[in-house]
Amino acid sequence: MRLAHLHLPNITPFNTVSQLQQTLTLRHLAYKKAISLSSSSSSPSEPQPDPTIITFTPNPVYTTGRRDLPPSNTSSPSDQLPSLELSLPPSLEPIRHILDPNVPSTAEGGRKAEYHPTLRGGQTTYHGPGQLVAYTVLDLRRMGLSPRCHISLLEKSVIDLLARYGVTGFTTRDPGVWVNPPIPARNEGNGGKEARKITAVGVHLRRHISSFGVGLNVTDEPMWYFKQIVACGLEGKEATSLAGQGVRFDSQKNEEVMREVAEGFVDAFVKRFEVDFPADKDGKRREGIEEVYNIGVEDVIS
Repeated sequence: MRLAHLHLPNITPFNTVSQLQQTLTLRHLAYKKAISLSSSSSSPSEPQPDPTIITFTPNPVYTTGRRDLPPSNTSSPSDQLPSLELSLPPSLEPIRHILDPNVPSTAEGGRKAEYHPTLRGGQTTYHGPGQLVAYTVLDLRRMGLSPRCHISLLEKSVIDLLARYGVTGFTTRDPGVWVNPPIPARNEGNGGKEARKITAVGVHLRRHISSFGVGLNVTDEPMWYFKQIVACGLEGKEATSLAGQGVRFDSQKNEEVMREVAEGFVDAFVKRFEVDFPADKDGKRREGIEEVYNIGVEDVIS
């Protein structure tokens, strides 16, 4: 089995990534349907799609999962007087001025962000500049993974990646990957000793095809946006980043840094998969990852 890596450089509109992810997911679903309709003596005309990891940094965007979707109070465009009001879940109403393009922002520097409801698990989180997001489009059946094993694989891959930067990550009863604050912060009091979230994890499954994935905070740029919400519904919990843990990056080389972190995550994912879920000798129950190769947007939309 080969693993494709699609890295999107610079800042990418969230809608663009959503469309790429949907295209890849639909290819997997179409293949499954073709398999189910084919007879035992024939096989689908198209080859089985390779698993793919999309890595990117989006424009500032707040997303909600299935547990925190907005109320269905918007009107249809076909209505005589369609509503132009942005429908938001209660968790995001306090920052409507940041999210609603029709409302002037009162935030520092007039900051604005987009809002996108999604089908992933979990509640409200933020993605944007300074963060590396990795979406995994995988056939869990082909990889021999249960839903829980899939989440564990994502979490452990992040933990392994953090270790390369000298940061110790861990999991708790709460979702995501966490770190202890650096020593100076532990002496501040007021919760300075509390673990801080460095990576959000949220996925969606349809017929064992996964989508969405993880959001790793690399620089401190996302911190202001996280402070405007109760991220993932965890009251009183703070977010942090690799930079917040003392890792130093060249601010003039943001794209190089993000590519380095992206490639590091993919490498950690493959190695962790090989260790925790070794392939069967005959590959009938679980295939191994034999190669990672890079693809571009043109390979997805062609």
